[in-house]
Amino acid sequence: MMGWVALLALFVVSLGLLWVMRVRRGMLTAAAAALMLGATGYALQGSPAEPAAPAVSEQVGDIQVLTGARHAFFGNFSPAESWMLISEALARSGNTEDAVGILQNAARRYPGDVQIWIGLGNALVDHGHGLTPPAEYAYRRAAELAPGHPAPRFFYDLALIRSGNPQAAVRDLIALMRQYPNASWRPMVGSLVLTVINNGEPKPTR
Repeated sequence: MMGWVALLALFVVSLGLLWVMRVRRGMLTAAAAALMLGATGYALQGSPAEPAAPAVSEQVGDIQVLTGARHAFFGNFSPAESWMLISEALARSGNTEDAVGILQNAARRYPGDVQIWIGLGNALVDHGHGLTPPAEYAYRRAAELAPGHPAPRFFYDLALIRSGNPQAAVRDLIALMRQYPNASWRPMVGSLVLTVINNGEPKPTR
């Protein structure tokens, strides 16, 4: 029962935030459709009657890999979470253009938010089917805003892998794990590295 309540609350809150952010007309309709699609998929395939249990995806090709990795670095309740959920829902429905547009709007409103810039980079990789100059700029901007933070480096490496260039990325990810031997996200990164080495590059999808 709590799962259904949480699902409904998330839907209502997300639409409310879109309205407050002055998202109107076509983009609002597309976002609502994406949210409904996600809710329908959860109702059909998930277990909304069961309590939610947060987990980081360990399969590189899994549709949740970017969301799970993001939560591993930033947690589930960051200030940017609502923006990210909407963009990711749009991307999952195949509407990568509006997924990018949502985060471009967010970056203009909150230019100092590292997670939004990382999310924008991820969305641009989805939309461009690989790493593009705008995506590289987004990751670089995130790194400039948070010097030394591992997340921009990780997601840039992940973008390289998703773009079909895993060699340099895997080397850097191994170096990243050595640099942060006690980090909570280290097992997730290690699983990613092993999956790439054993099974090849991840699919360029969410």
